[in-house]
Amino acid sequence: MMIELSTIWAGIIAFAVLTYVILDGFDLGIGILFPFARSDKDRDVMMNSVAPVWDGNETWLVLGGGGLFAVFPLAYAVVMPAIYMPIIIMLLALVFRGVAFEYRWRTVRARWVWDLAFHGGSTLAALCQGIALGALVQGIPIEDRAYAGGWWDWLTPFSLLTGVALVVGYALLGATWLNMKTTGALQRQMHGFARPLMFATLGLIGLVSLLTPLQDPVYLQRWFAWPGVIFSVAVPAIVLALAWRLDRGLRSWQDVAPFLCAIGLFVVSFIGIGISFYPHMVPPGLTIADAAAPDSSLAFALVGAVILLPIILGYTAYAYWVFRGKVDPEEGYH
Repeated sequence: MMIELSTIWAGIIAFAVLTYVILDGFDLGIGILFPFARSDKDRDVMMNSVAPVWDGNETWLVLGGGGLFAVFPLAYAVVMPAIYMPIIIMLLALVFRGVAFEYRWRTVRARWVWDLAFHGGSTLAALCQGIALGALVQGIPIEDRAYAGGWWDWLTPFSLLTGVALVVGYALLGATWLNMKTTGALQRQMHGFARPLMFATLGLIGLVSLLTPLQDPVYLQRWFAWPGVIFSVAVPAIVLALAWRLDRGLRSWQDVAPFLCAIGLFVVSFIGIGISFYPHMVPPGLTIADAAAPDSSLAFALVGAVILLPIILGYTAYAYWVFRGKVDPEEGYH
């Protein structure tokens, strides 16, 4: 049986979004943890740990958003009016964070301003991403192939909960990244942050998972009717296994394993969202097939994706390989 082009493109966009969440997640997490550093020197090292790769990480956000516009125009037209506010705030926050990378090295007297911009931009971007996700999970009303809700429908207790959950999860990624990339007092500090953040992340994942099936009867049936009940057992089991391995890695002062396990928590959570959504692109009423552009457009765009995706993956992997290992505190971004 041949897989439909719309399903292939849904997989490509999902992969791009997941890759962005992982790569830019620890980047944003460093910004979230920025004020807790004990000195300007530690903040310099924190920023230097991602300076060579942070802008490349955001390539995946462009790919995911651009891909949605190009191949699922109806989904784009419905989703964007529903979450305009958090998306615009997120983009402005990312701009401030990006500018802070450049400007904080060019001043001494006003460095605190750019430290605040880096922290505030990172935290606000993470919060808005989580709120947008929560708004999508709780469902977007559609009438006559257009958004039928109000301006503030995205702002609910559930979406705020998912926003806070993503901020805490990104902080966990940032702490485990810095545990892997730094040495000395900064590594010990971030190592100390990682365990409480892990337990907070697990608690929030559990709470969001319990509330998600209540957002729509379709979710409830998908998770608790056969064969979906298998996922209801398998997904929490994998999450607990990853948490156990993360904790073990921290207790034995391992560098790489805690970071990989933190990434694993995000991957499994993302898969859980996919299980809840499929086959919908915009729950509860717009499926992948309904939202897709004509097959001719999907096939044309797929040719470009087949060429570009390996290139993007290649230069991303090369950048991380070149800048592998611990950050030298005496060298940095200038």
